[in-house]
Amino acid sequence: MRLLAPDTRLGRFLHWVFEASLMLKALFAAAETLSGLALLGLPGSAVLRVAQWLTQHELAEYPKDAIANALLHAAQHFSIETQSFYGFYFTSHGALKLMVVILLMRGVLWAYPGAIVLLTAFVTYQLYLWSLHHAVSMLLLTVLDLVVIALTLREWYVRHGFVIRPPRQE
Repeated sequence: MRLLAPDTRLGRFLHWVFEASLMLKALFAAAETLSGLALLGLPGSAVLRVAQWLTQHELAEYPKDAIANALLHAAQHFSIETQSFYGFYFTSHGALKLMVVILLMRGVLWAYPGAIVLLTAFVTYQLYLWSLHHAVSMLLLTVLDLVVIALTLREWYVRHGFVIRPPRQE
């Protein structure tokens, strides 16, 4: 398709969207990595104390507040093992994504198929989590990852000179 070639308006726009999605992924990955490191560095009781601090005002005004009670309930059942798991998961998941984004931003060619494989693994895991909990956030992350996979595949083709053009009419 000539429209997708890098020298067309649509091609330039898709390249811009690819770069913007990388920036978005980098921000998410950095936040995820920092969150994981924070979980790993916090004492076990800190999560409960933060939840109590966040909900105390709301629960004093309205003791039946569903969101505040859910947050407090979750924090009360947030074990050290769970905290360690999420700390490790967020740190490793975020760091891997950040590494891949940096390599893609630098134009390292082998990073394109590597990113596609890694993001596909994340999509698979996110869909598995969605099947268990039906969290809309998992679907939103999956859609974002699928868009980034498609844009990464297109960028990889363009960088290798594989621009799909229709056959010539003779």
